[in-house]
Amino acid sequence: MTALDPLTDEELDELDGLAGAATPGPWFVRNLDDADAMSLVAVSTVPDTGLGERWPGFDLREIVVATLIQQPRYVDAVDERWDQNAHFIAAARGTVPPPPRR
Repeated sequence: MTALDPLTDEELDELDGLAGAATPGPWFVRNLDDADAMSLVAVSTVPDTGLGERWPGFDLREIVVATLIQQPRYVDAVDERWDQNAHFIAAARGTVPPPPRR
């Protein structure tokens, strides 16, 4: 599959399966903080408050994925596009909704 080719039925079925197995949406980008994971950029099931909460001020169970954890640097994007990646991941949850229940 390339960006120029339309998706095949098999590829659409695979995406439906992945979307159905993923955490339900909607998803949001959160900018959080933590003494051990400073400047945490995450995708969450709840909206960002703008407060940059430090743990335990946020529920870890709300986090779907982290795209940047700086201290120690164990979650990071080589091209430093952690914000863009987080926004893309969050948008994908709404763009590829789970298949309808049968």
